[in-house]
Amino acid sequence: MAKLYFYYASMNAGKSTTLLQADFNYRERGMRTMLWTAEIDGRYEAGKVASRIGLAADAHLFDRDTDLFAAIAAAHKAEPLDCVLVDEAQFLERAQVFALAKICDILGIPVLAYGLRTDFQAELFPGSAHLLALADSLVELKAVCECGKKATMNLRIDESGRAVRAGEQTEIGGNERYIALCRKHFMEKMAEPDRRTA
Repeated sequence: MAKLYFYYASMNAGKSTTLLQADFNYRERGMRTMLWTAEIDGRYEAGKVASRIGLAADAHLFDRDTDLFAAIAAAHKAEPLDCVLVDEAQFLERAQVFALAKICDILGIPVLAYGLRTDFQAELFPGSAHLLALADSLVELKAVCECGKKATMNLRIDESGRAVRAGEQTEIGGNERYIALCRKHFMEKMAEPDRRTA
């Protein structure tokens, strides 16, 4: 039986790198893969899964209205797929996560989804919440906090490096906007007085 995997972590844990390595492993063995990434993520070239260490591969783009089951089923019918890999999976809608489960259960294709578990306020992303609920296998990838412990939280910062406590759940950014921290240091940064209003 094909399985739905959710690989989750904080920022800077190498999720995209791990996805690209898995894709390479399948293709090296002559297997066919299909890669997807979120259209909303404009940090890199559109239609690419890209990692901070310089690796990249072509990918299909999904937005909130993309019918993943229809698109993947059509590609699978044209030429059988051996694996589907989804980057930035936190941006999936509930129905899209259910579609990924259906791809495993009906089409028999394993799906490997990679994404953030929580946002800058320690709230689950909708896509991640449903992946946590439906995935057959949950795999935590490790990032490192500034103290050397495992980083599990994503701190959003302003131009001066101070914690941002409010705002939209989704704000695309990289190291200039987010820091991966352990829970202790995340809580300490969130509790610091806001010197802009003091």
